[in-house]
Amino acid sequence: MKALLLRGPNTPFEMVTMPDPVAGPGEAVARVFACGAGLTIQHLKAGRIAADFPRIIGHEITGEIVEVGAGVRGLAVGEPVTAYYYLNCGYCRWCLANLEPLCERSGGNVGRNCDGGYAEYIKLPAHVFIKLPAGLDYKAHPAEIGVVTDALATPYKVLRRARVKAGETVAVFGAGGGLGIHQVMMAKWARARVIAVDVARNKFEACRKAGADEVVDASAGDPVQALIDLTHGAGVDVVIDYVSTTVTLEAGARALGRRGRLVTLGGAGQIFRAAALEMLLKEQDLLGSRYVSRIEVLETLDLVARKEVWPVVTDIRPLEQAEALHARVERGEVIGRAAVLIS
Repeated sequence: MKALLLRGPNTPFEMVTMPDPVAGPGEAVARVFACGAGLTIQHLKAGRIAADFPRIIGHEITGEIVEVGAGVRGLAVGEPVTAYYYLNCGYCRWCLANLEPLCERSGGNVGRNCDGGYAEYIKLPAHVFIKLPAGLDYKAHPAEIGVVTDALATPYKVLRRARVKAGETVAVFGAGGGLGIHQVMMAKWARARVIAVDVARNKFEACRKAGADEVVDASAGDPVQALIDLTHGAGVDVVIDYVSTTVTLEAGARALGRRGRLVTLGGAGQIFRAAALEMLLKEQDLLGSRYVSRIEVLETLDLVARKEVWPVVTDIRPLEQAEALHARVERGEVIGRAAVLIS
């Protein structure tokens, strides 16, 4: 098979020909049509996330099963699939509780600890594949369907984690990013009032198209005061921080109103300070959110199948142009998401 191989961190892709994978017991092999090129795998390529090299990266796939190994049930040749990002065990108490990101026996991540989707075929434990629901034209839109597992499913999970209700005000920090812009979209889908906060002015129009009611340029002044002003002094109900630096997290905490919830995920993951007295008097919550469960992926795919939401994918290229595409991702030039077409 044709594949893009990384020999090590911060190295260019190398187009190689490798033997087609063969499914062993409990495994399955899928032909890959497309794979998302998100910031997570760019961090891996750039060496900011550790990985087992040499490695074929990529996990946001659209594909079809071509082989199943001995003992595999519920998965058949020809079925359309995507992949769950975590190599979860499937049987610990957290997996059985539909909290797979907290798996006690996780084997790591697809495209990080095993070969991923930047190849014509991908082999995974069969339970890691997720069957696509009926109604998705995955052959016409393989790039868009592939990124749903992260770009839309993660914001969908955050809505539940933060208990977002219709009519509440949600501020998204890093709203112009690949996940942030989809969080704007999903918060609007949940009928919230959405405020997009970012420093990239060139992405504000895309945020508005995704559903933002207001935008705040964090480079032009104090975003906390802007959020307080936009809520007439009450503070926002929910802050979702995809940047998660000390500065953004502390700003988000200060911008919360009564019963406000701050959610941190991805980004820098830095240490920050919050006022315990404010948390006490206003009954505020500080929350973490880690990827999604399999059921949340399925529920998000159903939303897409019903055409209630649709991912923003603005740069789709053949596998041979992955290096140039990742350079754009690294520079923050992509609106929404990018993807490569495999076959």
